[in-house]
Amino acid sequence: MTTLVKTELESEIETDDAARNIERQIGNTPLLSFRRVTKHLPADVRVLAKAEWQNPGGSVKDRAAYGIIRSAEANGALQRGKTILDSTSGNTGIAYAMIGAAKDYRVKLFLPENVSPERVAILRAYDVDLVFTDPLEGSDGAIQAVQALAAREPDRYFYADQYGNPANWQAHYQGTGAEIWRQTKGQVTHFVAGLGTSGTLMGAGRRLKEHSADVRIVSVEPDSPFHGLEGLKHMESAIRPAIFEANFADMALSVRTEEAHAMALRLAREEGYLVGISSAAAMIGALRVAEGLAEREQSGTVVTLFPDNAYKYLSEAFWRG
Repeated sequence: MTTLVKTELESEIETDDAARNIERQIGNTPLLSFRRVTKHLPADVRVLAKAEWQNPGGSVKDRAAYGIIRSAEANGALQRGKTILDSTSGNTGIAYAMIGAAKDYRVKLFLPENVSPERVAILRAYDVDLVFTDPLEGSDGAIQAVQALAAREPDRYFYADQYGNPANWQAHYQGTGAEIWRQTKGQVTHFVAGLGTSGTLMGAGRRLKEHSADVRIVSVEPDSPFHGLEGLKHMESAIRPAIFEANFADMALSVRTEEAHAMALRLAREEGYLVGISSAAAMIGALRVAEGLAEREQSGTVVTLFPDNAYKYLSEAFWRG
């Protein structure tokens, strides 16, 4: 009779969830610094950005998706046999798909037909059930369509509702905001984030404000209803997420699509950071804040967040500019 003795490594792999469980890899992303695009700033004004593409699903949305799913499992809203249902512009859907595959849930998503082909390819690789909505209606059209289905068949689906689910911003309160405070050793003076669901701004912003009421929270959004900043919302003309508080940010900035395209190219070619368009928009916002500090001869540490890298957007023509 042969006795099989497990090695120390085998036992470690068996007992350590991090080796098997994809959710444990979410969060604790590094802070990036800059050399060339910030060279006009004085030494006592710093700009930093969290590299959220280092999450396993490739974007900041892993945080919210996992928080939503974990919360729904805990309160019984998501059970075996139910399908995860939501609207998305792509990244949250990819996060649902990844976590759903790891946890053995089916996923059905509504998304505008003009989302990048790379995102669609990724979702198809995960075998997600996709429903495309009118591209002219943007993310709002997808929201309205998914709400109608969720209302018709509540027993079949768990409607994750990333725009209205408090577990979205709570994930950033518990994770993103706490990480920024720790990584900057409490030196962060401004936090800049783009507005999509608004979960990042609301959650991380609340956590930072608890640490210090002096931290300034800055929102970034497109400058018009018709824009090319995929994943971001022009709040004045869009369906406002239920988790969004319009007066929460201390400062609101708007960014033109062409500005973001130009900054994405600069970040790639001057810093080596190949980031997505919403990341480039966030960088524009962070630089404006930093430049304002410099003009007033004030010091500060401006932290923003890069939601994803550029791999899901490389089919766009501006990259060849």
